[in-house]
Amino acid sequence: VKPVTHKSDEVHFMDPLILNFLYAVLGGFVTLGFMWLGCKLFNHTVKFSIGKELKNGNTAVGLMVMGMFIGIGIALGLVVGLGLN
Repeated sequence: VKPVTHKSDEVHFMDPLILNFLYAVLGGFVTLGFMWLGCKLFNHTVKFSIGKELKNGNTAVGLMVMGMFIGIGIALGLVVGLGLN
């Protein structure tokens, strides 16, 4: 009689530390991609150039860019934190 094997008994093909690192890196790139896309869509919607407004000293655009960087930082922190959990 052949013993019954469960999926949890199979040998894992990759070290969990390396797999978690890859999850964090991939999640970081996906997060950066979505933030870039959000910035492009926002720039297209309002019909002004973020770069030109920053050169002119527009504080509101600077605060918006700052908020995006904070969002990137929080998202990357969550990806790394949850990836290593």
